[in-house]
Amino acid sequence: MPKLSLIALSREPIQEKLVFELKDQAITFGVTLHTVGGQISNGAYYSERWESNQQLETTQRENLRAIAARLNSDLCFLDADLQPTDIKVLAMDMDSTLINIECIDEIADFTGKKAAVAQITEATMRGEIKDFQESLRRRVALLEGISADALEAVYRERLQANPGAAELLVGANQRGLYTLLVSGGFTFFTEKLRQQLGFKQAQANTLEIINGKLTGKVLGDIVDGAAKAAYLDEACRLLGCTKANAMTIGDGANDLIMMNGSGISVAYKAKPIVKEKADAAFDRVGLDAALLLIS
Repeated sequence: MPKLSLIALSREPIQEKLVFELKDQAITFGVTLHTVGGQISNGAYYSERWESNQQLETTQRENLRAIAARLNSDLCFLDADLQPTDIKVLAMDMDSTLINIECIDEIADFTGKKAAVAQITEATMRGEIKDFQESLRRRVALLEGISADALEAVYRERLQANPGAAELLVGANQRGLYTLLVSGGFTFFTEKLRQQLGFKQAQANTLEIINGKLTGKVLGDIVDGAAKAAYLDEACRLLGCTKANAMTIGDGANDLIMMNGSGISVAYKAKPIVKEKADAAFDRVGLDAALLLIS
């Protein structure tokens, strides 16, 4: 029985050259790839699937992904036994995953501190700063004194959903998935996006605001990587399933705990450490391409 399904996703028809090169490279690993069903398209993306007779090591996966990237495709590696109906939950990050910005960086721009905050954000997402809670407190402290009106300005003027986000949520909700937005960002934005896009649940951090200004503090417990994973686990428990029945999407190191052990983990335009560990790495297709993984 096959151990692994490989799925190529592209915005344009998948080239025969890609199929030949993937199969030739796999042979050098002692792996055979069998084509399953031929190329299909849903109107927005093209996909093609193969089954491997054994698992692939991380370096082998990265090697095959590099071939796919050169030929304008993203490559995903899924458990061959996974059935589309196994997926019951969609859980995803917000900043730089669902949306195009890091909200905290843009808020900081209102006091000229964007560069200082962004530097900490980047180091945290790359996994260089291990303690997300400490990282967030340091960044939020730099927001002290900013008018709360800046939050609305960021939402209205700078925040955009990433390509395919709305279509992903429509498709996920049509399939009856429990949709969870879980973020180390802020409730001001997650609540608006929950209502706008139709998430069933949203969890994030609450900025303290006194007399119309940010105090530089976060109220309550901080939603970090462990908390994201805990919210996902709780959602699965309430649905009577496990994390293996979830699709998770993220881009930074603090998403890895949530993504690890999920049925399908998707790295969306992510940091290298996240791509390496994820089942799927989307760099060329939109978020809604994830629907092809469960169809």
